Amino acid sequence: MGGGRNLDSILRVPVMIQVVLGSATMPVATLMKLGRGAIVPLDHRVGEPVDVVVNGRVIARGEVVVVEDDNSRFGVSLTEIVGPLASESNA
Repeated sequence: MGGGRNLDSILRVPVMIQVVLGSATMPVATLMKLGRGAIVPLDHRVGEPVDVVVNGRVIARGEVVVVEDDNSRFGVSLTEIVGPLASESNA
């Protein structure tokens, strides 16, 4: 008994969701030289799916889109849900 209440409690736990456009590696000396207008090339290319990360684990991939109701905001259209084994290898 009370299983519904336990599930309801779990469903209200907040999680951190991040959309990763890409990453870059550079020496600290290069990092220190960056200033306004500097461009940092990322390892993802235009058109490649972005990673959707929840609490540090990749759970899906998708495409960046403009939100219909608010053209000043971006969203992600999910194209792939990553299984548990694949997300553990990316952790």
